[in-house]
Amino acid sequence: MPLPAYRVLLPLRQQDCVDDLVKLAQALLPKANGEVVLMGVVIVPEGHSLSEGALPAQSSRQALSALAAHFPGWPIVVKPRVRVGHDVWREVLAELAETPADVLLVPWDGLDLPVLGVPVEQVLSQAPCDLVLVRGCNLSACRRVLLPLRGGPHADLALHVAGALARMAEGEITLLHVSPPGSETPELSGLSQRSRAITRTVRLMGEPAFGIVREAHDHQAVVLGARISDVSDALSIGPTVRRAIGQMDQAILLVRAHRLASLTLPGALAQVTPVPAPDISEVVDRWFATNTFHSEEFADLEQLVRWKRERGHTISLALPALNEAEMVGHVISTLKQALMDEVPLLDEIVLIDSNSTDATREIAASLGIPVYIHQHILADEVGSFPGKGEGLWKSLYVMRGDIIAWVDTDIVNIHPRFVYGILGPLLRWDTIQYVKGFYRRPIRIDGVLRAGGGGRVTELVARPLLNLFFPELSGIIQPLSGEYAGRRAALEQLPFFSGYGVETGLLIDMLDRFGLKAIAQVDLQERIHHNQPLVNLSRMAFAILQVFIARLEARNKVKLLEEFNRSMKLIRYEPGRFFLEVERISDVERPPMITVPAYRRKWMLT
Repeated sequence: MPLPAYRVLLPLRQQDCVDDLVKLAQALLPKANGEVVLMGVVIVPEGHSLSEGALPAQSSRQALSALAAHFPGWPIVVKPRVRVGHDVWREVLAELAETPADVLLVPWDGLDLPVLGVPVEQVLSQAPCDLVLVRGCNLSACRRVLLPLRGGPHADLALHVAGALARMAEGEITLLHVSPPGSETPELSGLSQRSRAITRTVRLMGEPAFGIVREAHDHQAVVLGARISDVSDALSIGPTVRRAIGQMDQAILLVRAHRLASLTLPGALAQVTPVPAPDISEVVDRWFATNTFHSEEFADLEQLVRWKRERGHTISLALPALNEAEMVGHVISTLKQALMDEVPLLDEIVLIDSNSTDATREIAASLGIPVYIHQHILADEVGSFPGKGEGLWKSLYVMRGDIIAWVDTDIVNIHPRFVYGILGPLLRWDTIQYVKGFYRRPIRIDGVLRAGGGGRVTELVARPLLNLFFPELSGIIQPLSGEYAGRRAALEQLPFFSGYGVETGLLIDMLDRFGLKAIAQVDLQERIHHNQPLVNLSRMAFAILQVFIARLEARNKVKLLEEFNRSMKLIRYEPGRFFLEVERISDVERPPMITVPAYRRKWMLT
């Protein structure tokens, strides 16, 4: 997918005239392949953890998403972006540093009032792109636009903005030049020929501010160059522009071309306290607040399908299974009906079976789902090992989608959100490569379903070890969840552990290869499944610990243990006796699938 040819960043507040601002942003774009980013900023008070902004960020993102849905889709894209921080202007600058824009379009309340929480002079001086400040509403009604020009550094941008406003309102432009007595009048014919919306050219002699105000009486909007000047040891808007703005009630669009962004702020405004590099806790808190989603944000399935088609994606869902005859039919029927038959979100659903001895495969086949036994996939090329991770790794070979989702087949309360929730961030944001689900996990104790209590290996093993050794991942709520999705282009580059360690290995390797911002997590609400006995959880913990040791050795380029024991003495209880039984528990690390010759041939990568 090509990058947008032109990008407009529009920070919004609740009180702004949102529809008109978005329409103006769209009018500033070229006819094709442009992007409008609607930016919300959730402010967390200083001294508070940025993670407190997670729920407000979800609400803000939903509101912006609902707004974006009212405007045309690809190739002109309107999409939301929410950041969480302690300072609005700092977050806007950080967003522009991460994703540069061509134009920063900002609502403005007027002279001597702050913009994005700072003095207007600071925004005029520091914005790293073209800047348009907008004072006033009802831009769609501005059918007559006044464009005073002197031919200065803002002329091209001012003409572009005036033309966009005229197209938006189906209006016309008056090109105005006011010359002080005795000065030379520039030639304006070249400018007037550059826009069909320019219907009048007016030349006046006299004081410029007075001439602008007089001519503005017959117009609904005025586009002005900022004309910054250094007055009284403080950077300020030029006196002519300031006087004119102070005497007009019309909508004002104040523009500043990027070439002036390097002006120095003298005096008090220049005393900017250096921002220290964030510590790991702040990085994780910020990630948690901005990359934690809720499945309800993606419940509009028709919108998901539109995003999928706009980007040309194909989506595959793999259902790993081992002796799940009790639930697999219900899981398949629910997901197939909602996400394939009723809405074409999924292109395929595949059962990846680990050689079940019950009727799991037969049930899936009867529902029209392709069934693969993972021990048979690529058996001649790479052999086979037991374990869920082996099945996930091999599923990359048999599935055809460029987005891959995995969902466990033992979910009692299966719902389409378990799939569309983990797909939503991948379809909406190109920067996200991998999405983990999380949920509340009731546990059945003595036949009674109790809220919470599930995820014992998560809370006692996985999360403590992530906090100790991979703190960047300490914000992952359920690193061992069985519901996750990713882009094939990323997943095929990662090794897979063959057994219980697969989820831990994928998370750590995704972090190391693509960075924390490429990972997201989604609240899937509640998951009820058949809880495993404690001895199985002990096996799982033992395998996960081995993955942590392997990744610590790889990351630190050091051998922590010459050889650690890969067998575990399990305690067995039988009537009248108990004893120890040795079982080897060791995940095999499979190489990235992209390195497998058969896979490369299938995808024509050789």
